[in-house]
Amino acid sequence: MRVYKPDAKWHEMVSGGYIPQAGNAVEYDVSGWRTDRPVRDDECCIDCLFCWVYCPDNAIFCKDGSVVGQSIDLVHCKGCGICAAVCPKDCIEMVPESELSGDDNE
Repeated sequence: MRVYKPDAKWHEMVSGGYIPQAGNAVEYDVSGWRTDRPVRDDECCIDCLFCWVYCPDNAIFCKDGSVVGQSIDLVHCKGCGICAAVCPKDCIEMVPESELSGDDNE
């Protein structure tokens, strides 16, 4: 089994970003894998929590049945777009990272 350091770069891992050590995903910053970032419209959100339920990376912040704070953990979000696809109110838009350069939310 191959063991990766928490600061491992994409080219140091096997194809597909496979992480062989179970339960340690929180140690990895995968934001560099993302080409599109989810941007949420807080005023539109009805707190259905579909984004939270379907996010494969547990990158949606929730507390007491509501999406909270910055709402998306950009360190652990890979930009898959599932949150935007399942949002019934279209409150989440996938925006190219290149359009958000200089954004200090990471």
